[in-house]
Amino acid sequence: MNSLLPRAMRLLSQRDYSEQEMRRKLAAHSPFDRTTEKIPVSQESIDNVIEYCYQHSWLNDVQFTQRFIVSRSRKGYGPQRIQSELQQKGIGRDEVRRALSESDVDWFEMAKDLAIRRFGSPLPADWKAKSKVQRYLSYRGFTQDEIQYVFTDCE
Repeated sequence: MNSLLPRAMRLLSQRDYSEQEMRRKLAAHSPFDRTTEKIPVSQESIDNVIEYCYQHSWLNDVQFTQRFIVSRSRKGYGPQRIQSELQQKGIGRDEVRRALSESDVDWFEMAKDLAIRRFGSPLPADWKAKSKVQRYLSYRGFTQDEIQYVFTDCE
């Protein structure tokens, strides 16, 4: 734990991490001995550091999820993409859905604003250009309902 705790503190001072991300980062950290061979990090040491971080409120998956949703939504990503990214970071599907439903983001208006910013107003009405907008919003992680909402005033 001696070399792991300062590493965890340094990592958490730079940005928030989920527990799974932190475990992965700590497990990858292997100090070297004099013969430059890696010394394996014990699972018990990692568990102790994780527990210490939780006790000091440095690590909190609920807060991490909320902050991640705010951060990614400000960058123009939709709920499906955010959910996928959070699951890759070790946050459970139910926790992600709950956090997304509790967030103050209006995904429909956000999709519309993003489409107008990218493609101009009024949005294209012909099939080819419209499908380009739909693909863009789909790639950004918006649902079909949110994408269809973008075109409700255009038709």
